[in-house]
Amino acid sequence: MKIVDLICSKGRTGFYFDDQRAIKAGAKSDGSAYLGDPVTPGFTAIRQAGEAISVMLVLEDGQIAYGDCAAVQYSGAGGRDPLFLADDFIPVIEKHIRPFLVGKKADSFRKLTAGMEAIEVDGKRLHTAIRYGVSQAILDAVARAKHKLMCEVVAEEYGTTVSDKLIPIFTQSGDNRYDNADKMIMKQADVLPHALINHAQTKLGEKGELLLEYLGWLRDRILKLRTCEEYRPVVHIDVYGTIGMVFGNTNYDGMAEYLRTLCEAVKPFRLRIEGPMDCDDRESQMIAMRELRKVLDERGIAVELVADEWCNTLEDVIYFAENKAGHMIQIKTPDLGGINNTIEAVLYCKEHGMDAYQGGTCNETDRSAQCCVHCAMATQPVQILAKPGMGVDEGFMIAYNEMQRILAVTGARK
Repeated sequence: MKIVDLICSKGRTGFYFDDQRAIKAGAKSDGSAYLGDPVTPGFTAIRQAGEAISVMLVLEDGQIAYGDCAAVQYSGAGGRDPLFLADDFIPVIEKHIRPFLVGKKADSFRKLTAGMEAIEVDGKRLHTAIRYGVSQAILDAVARAKHKLMCEVVAEEYGTTVSDKLIPIFTQSGDNRYDNADKMIMKQADVLPHALINHAQTKLGEKGELLLEYLGWLRDRILKLRTCEEYRPVVHIDVYGTIGMVFGNTNYDGMAEYLRTLCEAVKPFRLRIEGPMDCDDRESQMIAMRELRKVLDERGIAVELVADEWCNTLEDVIYFAENKAGHMIQIKTPDLGGINNTIEAVLYCKEHGMDAYQGGTCNETDRSAQCCVHCAMATQPVQILAKPGMGVDEGFMIAYNEMQRILAVTGARK
């Protein structure tokens, strides 16, 4: 089955592009917007509408496979590719991807994505968002050509087994960390709430007291609203490096003892802390995460550290996993480019004793989320992110319903 055409359309994502540097520097929110001037190149506002590109591959029998190019909320930060605007990159796809794919057989996801990933323009690889969306479309095309589910294609080509149960879903609240937590508890989300602790003084507290207070509230809220004792979600908080800002990025003793108090605050639930510190380069970040993990493990402090910043590519994931830099790695799907890299990253983590969190960003689309669910069902990470958006219900619905469809179809075939 050959690919006979490629069509692009401009789209919106489920959230926004945010200038992380400006926000960390103290930009004030005004409703859903931020006041002030952006500081990251390419931004015209500190918060601006997220953009996507749908890439549609027309097969010779008339079927249309598609995937969505999207970039993370904090584009241009932490070593990532620059802001992804549809008008800038549709011409790039039509000039460099279209001639590569049109006329080729949709017979091998790995072969086609390897060729696509190798394309360079002016000595540089294509933007991660382009590789992300095009790889989704390729996976869909191969699945349609073979009359299989996308997860079945992944399992076949990578020698894995499609999961026979749901992968735990992780929901994120945005700044609405109280009302959205209620939604998560009522929906029985497996992992919650992220909480967006991205400012030291106003969200973590000068001594960490604000986060401690919030976790106590969250524990009590789960106990109050849950309908059965079997519901025991994992508490996962992203602190955006603010613990390091308050206690010092290399003050492992201070950070460890603070994390001990957080663990006590959420009992009887497990605690994961994402991005405890944010260093200036990849090596410093890896070392800080590795050393803090050692201190926590030696002292029996039962918090799981999640690596995120400076862990953007497949090579980064391998580097952090080999050095045991944290207990879990967020594989932030758009940052890795092609979803073939997400698949390989999850499998590498599993093979090397590191928990894999197949994440992403609120700034994706329904289609990219569905494709990611298929990758997860074939590789079985510890948890997956409900995406896009920050409203909880929509992202949770997309992930949950797509997994249930997969389970129903594969179950019926058996």
